[in-house]
Amino acid sequence: MPDNVRELRPKTPDTEKITINLGYVDLGQVDLMVQEGFYSNRTDFIRTAIRNQLERHADVVKQSTVRKSLDLGLRTYSRMDLEAARRAGEMLHINVLGLASIDQDVTPDLARATIASVSVLGALHATPAVKAALADRTR
Repeated sequence: MPDNVRELRPKTPDTEKITINLGYVDLGQVDLMVQEGFYSNRTDFIRTAIRNQLERHADVVKQSTVRKSLDLGLRTYSRMDLEAARRAGEMLHINVLGLASIDQDVTPDLARATIASVSVLGALHATPAVKAALADRTR
């Protein structure tokens, strides 16, 4: 980045790395599909397979999201959000399907004072101290 440009807020990654164990025959079949040009690489194949399965079960996902009152996508909780909740005497229940992000400037004390529960299907980004402070409230 040039010296005269400052990043106002770090960009949140839009992917999370996972590891899977795959049998040799399945892996060989994936490699064959890549070799034959159907997919650009193993990751492309796996992403496509996952998206196809999610599309196949989209109705179930949608119904469960509504039933469980989940916020879908990216949900960021800033220090200002949490301070406003504290002033209002409210406790937040974080229910996210996707990425829940608690800003870096949120202190563990503020998080404990304002977040009653955390349920994230996907990923939770927060400082290690905030995650530790909310460990007993996280499902």
